[in-house]
Amino acid sequence: MAELRKTVLVVDKDERARESLVSALRRDYRVLRAASGEAAIQMLQGEDVDVMLLELHLPGIGGFDVLDITKENYPHIEVVVVSEVQELGVAIEAMRHGAFHYMAKDLEADAVRLLVANACERQNLSRSVLRLNAEVAEQHDREFIVGPSRATRDVIDLVQKVASLPATVLVLGESGTGKELLARLLHRQSADPSAPFVAVNLAAIPRDLVESTLFGHEKGSFTGAIRQQIGKFELASGGTLFLDEIGDLRIELQAKLLRAIQENEIERIGGTHPIKTDFRLIAATNVDLDRAVKDGRFREDLYFRLRIIPIRLPALRERIEDVPVLANFFLRRYSVKFRKNVEGIAETALETLKGYWWPGNIRELENLIERLVAVSDKPWITDEDLPVEFHVAQLNSDGPAGENLLDRAVATFERNFIVRALDKHEWNVTATARALGIPLSTLKAKMSRLGIRELARRIRGD
Repeated sequence: MAELRKTVLVVDKDERARESLVSALRRDYRVLRAASGEAAIQMLQGEDVDVMLLELHLPGIGGFDVLDITKENYPHIEVVVVSEVQELGVAIEAMRHGAFHYMAKDLEADAVRLLVANACERQNLSRSVLRLNAEVAEQHDREFIVGPSRATRDVIDLVQKVASLPATVLVLGESGTGKELLARLLHRQSADPSAPFVAVNLAAIPRDLVESTLFGHEKGSFTGAIRQQIGKFELASGGTLFLDEIGDLRIELQAKLLRAIQENEIERIGGTHPIKTDFRLIAATNVDLDRAVKDGRFREDLYFRLRIIPIRLPALRERIEDVPVLANFFLRRYSVKFRKNVEGIAETALETLKGYWWPGNIRELENLIERLVAVSDKPWITDEDLPVEFHVAQLNSDGPAGENLLDRAVATFERNFIVRALDKHEWNVTATARALGIPLSTLKAKMSRLGIRELARRIRGD
């Protein structure tokens, strides 16, 4: 298949100069024309342009304005600025606005073609880098990030011991702690990492489709079964099957799952003979399965069959030393995704993040960093960029060692709740007390006890 030709947009008010450039380029490129800045901008909205030859002195919208609009909305387009007079100051200004190069109108045709070819080569390289960065970022999406905390190291040590074994693994942990990422790590370090890895989130499948999704079905086995479907158990044969949210599996399907694990065989819905399967099972849940067994919501025999090798993932508040590593990892990921040049997170901001309770665990941290990078127009994330509730959590510094954990959690919630209310009412204590329905004296006492009064003074500039 022939390679698609690059598209060049020539923007020049002078028809003779415009057609001269078109004539020099039309043999090798698809060439478009525009006689004004307005026409050029309109053309960009409907055409996939690769290179723009842009005259600076245009009627209406000037050349520098067109250049700024182009680089802001179509950053992949390489712009070569064209001017009747070659001036060093103008060339420097054009480069500062994002131009690839600067050329005089009387440039020879061969030189014009060489310049456009170089611009195309630069664009190809830029797109290759972006594509590679996206592939790296996508690959990193599947990485379990290891930090310096002892809790994380203990998990990794256990993974290295059991990853190559075909034994069933049960991953336990709160939502957002990275259970699927750990399952993928176990698979990558298994005896055959090239084998299939099939992930199923049982909580995300409609209740009536869980059995068909897992075991498959034969054509005509139920209304709507218009063709045979291969289930996840068969698809995972020879590799790893990851069942997330196993605690949500219906009790009537737990017996079929137990048989599939024990006998290494399943039957499709409507099938007449067993099908042999051979997979390594990794299950995960945030449910207290001990309690679920006692309550009759989970089969005891299945529970014991699953927890051959239990791995408990610690909550982020239990591995708070890992926060800087995770935060910087997410910073790099979303800097690539949003094409931002955010270089890092200030130490003061990292210390503030380490003092937060993180009820949403790693997922909450990732969402925060994604939001901060998306709105950032600075090279560094600083303490001032963090939402106000992060400044008052102080998980590590509140209370003496051994203080009741529940009391600390309640104090953290109360503190964050009051701070949000104060922030909503522009730190007007009287208005906040009225909105909360408590006496002003009570609110002031709580602010003193929870360490909010000093923060309020600083924000109000008292």
